[in-house]
Amino acid sequence: MSADAGSVTRAVPVVRAERSLGSRLSEWVSGGLVRVFLIVVGLFWLVPTVGLLLASLRTPQDMAADGWWKVFTEPSQLTFGAYETLLENDDITGSLLNTVYITVPATVLVVVIGSLAGYAFAWMEFPGRDWWFLAVVGLLVVPVQVALIPIAELFGSIGIFGSVTGVVLFHVGFGLPFAVFLLRNFFAEIPKELLEAARLDGAGELRLFVRVVMPLAGPAIAALGIFQFLWVWNDMLVALIFTDSGSQPITVALQTQVRQFGNNIDVLAPGAFISMVVPLVVFFAFQRQFVSGVMAGAVK
Repeated sequence: MSADAGSVTRAVPVVRAERSLGSRLSEWVSGGLVRVFLIVVGLFWLVPTVGLLLASLRTPQDMAADGWWKVFTEPSQLTFGAYETLLENDDITGSLLNTVYITVPATVLVVVIGSLAGYAFAWMEFPGRDWWFLAVVGLLVVPVQVALIPIAELFGSIGIFGSVTGVVLFHVGFGLPFAVFLLRNFFAEIPKELLEAARLDGAGELRLFVRVVMPLAGPAIAALGIFQFLWVWNDMLVALIFTDSGSQPITVALQTQVRQFGNNIDVLAPGAFISMVVPLVVFFAFQRQFVSGVMAGAVK
C-alpha cells in the first residue's frame, strides 16, 4: 500500500507557479535600476540650485562672458566678492532680517494657536463645536486674493498697514484653518483610554495637553511648522501689498532690485541663493519629523 502511494506521489508532476507580469514588474521597480533613475532625476532637480550657487561665487564680468559651468574648467573664477557686496547692501540685509521677523512669529503663532484649537475641537465639549469646526473647514477654500483689499483697509484703519505686524497677522489668519484642520484630525486619533488615564491621575486639561498630547503630536506639528515656514518665507504677493520699504522681506527686495537695476547680478545671485537655501536647511533639519508626520496622517 505504501509502495503504491509512493508511486502515485512520484507520478504527480511538480507544477511550478508561473509568476505574473505584475509581480515581475514589482520586483523590477524595487530594484537598483529605479534607484539609479531616481538619483539621476534628483540630480537634474538640483542643477538650478548648483548653478545659482556657482553664479553667486563669480564676478559680474565672468557671468557676462560665459555660463556658470565654466568654473569646472577655471576654478580660479570662484570668489566671495558677491557676498561681500551683498553684506554692504542695506536693502538686502534689512530685508533678510524682516523675513525672519515675519516668518518666525507667523510660524510659531500658527503652531501654538492651531494646537490649542485642534485639541479643543478634538477632546473638549462646548456648544456648537461641530458647527464651529465646519466653519473652520469652510475657510480653507477662501482664496487669499479675495481678502487682500478688505484686510488692507482694515489694517490701514487701525494703523498697522505697511508694517511687519500686519503681514504676520495676515499669514496667521490664513494659516490657522489648515493648522486647526490638520491637528484636530491628528489629535482625534489619540487613544481615549490614554487621556482618561491621565485625567484619573489628576491631570487637568492644560497639563494633559502639554504633558501627553503635545509629545505624541510632535511629527504632525513638525510637518505643519515646515509647511507654514515655507509658505511664509517664499511669499511675495502678501508682502508686496502689505509692506513698505522699511518692512519688505527678501522676496520683495530682490524683485525691487531687478526692477531698478537690471544688471546688478552680483547682488541678486547671492541674495536669491540665500533666500532659497534657508528653506532647504529648515526642511532637511526636520526631514525625519516631517516624513513621520505625513506618514502618520496618511495611515490615520
